[in-house]
Amino acid sequence: MLKKEKIVVFDFDGTLSASDSNLEFGRYCFRHSLRPWVYLPVFLAGIVIYMCNKHSQIGRELMRRFVTPDMVKKFAPVVIAEHRTRRFGWAAAQVAREHAAGNKCVLISAGPDYLVPKLVRDMKFDVVITSQMDKSRPWKYKFMCWGPNKVVALDTWAKQNGIIPHVIKSYGDSPSDKYIMDIAKTPVWINRKTGLPK
Repeated sequence: MLKKEKIVVFDFDGTLSASDSNLEFGRYCFRHSLRPWVYLPVFLAGIVIYMCNKHSQIGRELMRRFVTPDMVKKFAPVVIAEHRTRRFGWAAAQVAREHAAGNKCVLISAGPDYLVPKLVRDMKFDVVITSQMDKSRPWKYKFMCWGPNKVVALDTWAKQNGIIPHVIKSYGDSPSDKYIMDIAKTPVWINRKTGLPK
């Protein structure tokens, strides 16, 4: 039997932290490896495709084409440790308050599965949903959790767990969060520079 649950949805990059973890990972790779520079033409082609169509999975994959499993293993822990210091001070406390009010807290992020879950492990989310990457080809998406796919991901998780999600509140910072915000009773837009509600 399906059970109705009060859900609070959080975005991560720009909403709970003051920068984009995936961009930081990319910058770190460029600073510590020659491989991204070899793939620079592919990277630039990806940017052009992305700028023409932000919904394009191909553009995003081309921008990540240089990433290898070894780079993820070697560089991700360093980026994660650095990025944790950029989390907004209110974030963990707000998740705790929502739990205390009896709400399920769901993090839905477009960030990759090799970064975001470890970045929020201490925050005790009921579930963390991210973009799923091919482990042998970590530049390639198995599921791109961005834009309207965030709603798809929430619905999929809810069905798998016998839940009818009643999204009472949603926190986000960018136009790509609009799809989740539209189904929330109370959307809370965060200024990604200050961490304060807009």
